[in-house]
Amino acid sequence: GSAPVPEEKRLKFRRKMKIDQVIFLEGDEDEDTCTISQEDIADAVDITAGAKYFNLNLSQFGPYRLDYSKTGRQLLLGGRRGHVACLDWQTKQLLCEINVMETVNDVKWLHSEAMYAVAQKKWLYIYDSSGIELHCIRKFNDVLRMQFLPYHFLLATASATGFLQYLDVSVGKEVAAVGTKAGRLDVMCQNPQNAIIHLGHSNGTVTLWSPNQKEAIVKMLCHHGGVRSVAVDKTGTYMVTSGMDKKLKVFDLRSFKPFQSYFLPAGASSLALSHRGLLSAATGDIVQVYRDVWNTPVKKPYMAHKVHGAVWGLHFCPYEDVLGVGHGEGFTSMLVPGAGEPNFDGLDSNPYRSAKQRQEWEVKALLEKIQPDLISLDPGKLSQVDYATFKQKHQDKVKVLGYDPLARDKFKPRMRKKGRSSTGGVIRRKNQVAHEDKRVSSSQCCSDAVHPSVHSQLLAEYSYLFMSASTQEIIITTLKEKAESAKERKKNNNGQTSAVRSALDRFKKRAAP
Repeated sequence: GSAPVPEEKRLKFRRKMKIDQVIFLEGDEDEDTCTISQEDIADAVDITAGAKYFNLNLSQFGPYRLDYSKTGRQLLLGGRRGHVACLDWQTKQLLCEINVMETVNDVKWLHSEAMYAVAQKKWLYIYDSSGIELHCIRKFNDVLRMQFLPYHFLLATASATGFLQYLDVSVGKEVAAVGTKAGRLDVMCQNPQNAIIHLGHSNGTVTLWSPNQKEAIVKMLCHHGGVRSVAVDKTGTYMVTSGMDKKLKVFDLRSFKPFQSYFLPAGASSLALSHRGLLSAATGDIVQVYRDVWNTPVKKPYMAHKVHGAVWGLHFCPYEDVLGVGHGEGFTSMLVPGAGEPNFDGLDSNPYRSAKQRQEWEVKALLEKIQPDLISLDPGKLSQVDYATFKQKHQDKVKVLGYDPLARDKFKPRMRKKGRSSTGGVIRRKNQVAHEDKRVSSSQCCSDAVHPSVHSQLLAEYSYLFMSASTQEIIITTLKEKAESAKERKKNNNGQTSAVRSALDRFKKRAAP
């Protein structure tokens, strides 16, 4: 039989399996996980994980929008009445806190935790991590929502005037401004897979936009009422929408068709998707979290929590089992087991990087920046060659010029002085540039009824496919003559095979015919 496995290896294998598995919340017998409170979860886990559940009482300047940095360490809060604060939420260390003394519509981190954008009442402002105002961009006015595209260094903004604008933060210039002609734009999200912007409108449609097109790429009718919120998963496969008709719909972005629909008694005002596919939906002051909304029909929520005010913003923290909730009374950090991706890319978004590593990453990211012209609905097309378009362009160029610029004249060797240019020398000079001539297929070469044995001899001895046309004609003619002379010799000998001859046989007298 097989050899017994040592107990140490068994324990090591079990330990590895437990690390790779995603741990979700599980209740006792006949107990729904949505009835378990956040306090019970914080008491059951270790001290480090329990400290991630906390509340910030900021009732004076709420409700609050929020955004986590790409590494998941920094938290940015923006109150409706002008309060802006950024902090390291794990150590509870406050980085900066300012009051802009006017309405704040949205806040968003830029490419690193050193800069962030604030959409204020009139214009768009850029601040650094210490709260110092860096830029005031007056071209971007009445901004309501923002999305940052990290690999393109683009800040996309949606305004109350119906304009979708793109700002390149690496050079500080406006890349594109698209008039959607759809009124006020207060519902916005991005597809992390292809950097397409999704906008929700009051007529129940969701439109998909790219900075290099002035019209919507796709226009979908999702609800019978206005769209309240939109979210797209990190793979770019599924889109979740909620509308005024109190329905929550899941769409497949490969076919742009709905395949799951749920009815919520009060509707969902805010949606957010985690790295592991958990969906959070806010209804009034209640936050509900759902599992596997696109695989199987969901009948009850995975988790639920009630906050102190109406929810105004939801965001899952990257690489952590934490859901941030901004509401009228401040901010709440919820524990959601199984929401975060445990494996991070140390070269892309390292939560533990130093200031020197962040500077080096920023330089590399700027060198690898993707141009806005490459944003398309299907990124896989960038690796393909458009043969049809190239052929059409070539044909149009030939018509305009009157000749084919890609065509090459055959090589004609220059004839030397009289008696110096032999046939063998001409063939040698042609063979030196034979690789530059167009290769002729074997089917075209053997169209003059050449015997198969002759054709194989050509391929073996003279590298037939790499020779010029004139050289090929000379060789074919020579071989034909050899074959004909051999036939004549056979005919003269009356079909009898001659015996083996020696060198002295040539002096013997031939018999008279």
